[in-house]
Amino acid sequence: MNIQEMKEKKKEKGYTNEQIAELSGVPLGTVQKIFGGTTTSPRYDTLKALEKIFLPMERERYYASVVKDASAAYTVKRQGEYTVEDYYALPDEQRAELIDGVLYDMASPETLHQMVGGYIYARFLEFISKNKGNCIPLIAPLDVQLDCDNKTIVEPDVMIVCDRDKLYKNRIYGAPDFILEVLSKSTRRRDMVIKLQKYANAGVKEYWMVDIEGRRVFVYIFDEENYPVIYGFDSKVSVYIWGGQCEIDFSEVYNYIRFLIES
Repeated sequence: MNIQEMKEKKKEKGYTNEQIAELSGVPLGTVQKIFGGTTTSPRYDTLKALEKIFLPMERERYYASVVKDASAAYTVKRQGEYTVEDYYALPDEQRAELIDGVLYDMASPETLHQMVGGYIYARFLEFISKNKGNCIPLIAPLDVQLDCDNKTIVEPDVMIVCDRDKLYKNRIYGAPDFILEVLSKSTRRRDMVIKLQKYANAGVKEYWMVDIEGRRVFVYIFDEENYPVIYGFDSKVSVYIWGGQCEIDFSEVYNYIRFLIES
């Protein structure tokens, strides 16, 4: 794959330079020079690292190498063959997600992760309570049968569902209108690539990824062409599905967690 083909794929997938650097391991400065046209003949190993992000077969192998594989614990089937029934047969203490028949182990979230997700969820709930809205903010752990099939169950950190017919006692059946994921070391590649594409294809309208380490928020509005929009932790971010009437002040989010980050 040549540089021009990568540029076209980058535009098609909506990847930022930061995401490409994160996923490929290529330094951000190098990525910026390549896609900005300053570097026209990058090293072979750099090109191969970038190809892993864009080529379907290489990307599939890449996922297998960076995402913890749950198949060792479940030897009856191959990865890609698991179903919702298999997912619900897992032990209660086993946290996992099922994406296109592949089981992914989930580590317990860290304190910062829970504080950020909980804070934003509380702001959403407060907004709905004051405005008597019909939408329902929800927080993990809660299963989402995203594609309404038997191959995918995900567990986003924060969700907003405006169609109450999608709400069942033990899960959400169908795509939420809004999803937020707090990035962590164990899930960031899954959240930034695999689930990003799943959410877009399933009909999620708005997707936020909160990067605590980088103090950034990636906002995807899937019915608009120019995404993502990247905000810093000094920004106020409006909720698109609510017409911008609700906004999250990420300087307040940071102040809430500052004592843990700076201790």
